[in-house]
Amino acid sequence: MEYKTEQEIFWAGKFGEKYIDRNNSDQLLNSKVALWSQMLRSANNIKTIRELGCNIGLNLVALKRLQPSLNLFGHEINEEAVKQANNFHVAKITHGSILDKIDEENVDLTFTSGVLIHINPDYLKNVYENLVFGSKRYILVAEYFNPTPVQNDYRGNSDKLFKRDFAGDLIDGYGLSLIDYGFVYSRDNWSPQDNVTWFLLEK
Repeated sequence: MEYKTEQEIFWAGKFGEKYIDRNNSDQLLNSKVALWSQMLRSANNIKTIRELGCNIGLNLVALKRLQPSLNLFGHEINEEAVKQANNFHVAKITHGSILDKIDEENVDLTFTSGVLIHINPDYLKNVYENLVFGSKRYILVAEYFNPTPVQNDYRGNSDKLFKRDFAGDLIDGYGLSLIDYGFVYSRDNWSPQDNVTWFLLEK
């Protein structure tokens, strides 16, 4: 596979495999189930969903638990993560970079979760277009938020974590409407997440 950015190489390699081990637990899965019950509260008639950057597929597993009839799809750059995601047998997982055009049938909802923050800002538009043009109706982003673009070190690595108003980019750039949003605190007593802000948008 040919990559466009150093960030793709970073996540496709050993660091991406270490991420798998850090983010695979029953507690995290249970938190994701609770979070998805919130994030989909204002969405209607969703039958098909695609995740861009699905890692081992815990979001997809959580969605399947909430609604077993969902038809789910995922795209992931790390080959080992793809193997593990396929082992859950809840979604069709494609190995590839989400910076490349995804030429597949549109779904009712496309989303990212903790992925846009790791995309080279010069290539965010590639991912945005896969989100928007691959969706029939809804787009959801669950990411770290900052009102202006900033770069932070990520586990001792520079140029690997970028915060900004991703939802604002999508609203302004593609004419999407804000339907719902929320924040999940890392110290939540019942279903903690890593200080994630989520936005449900509609075409």
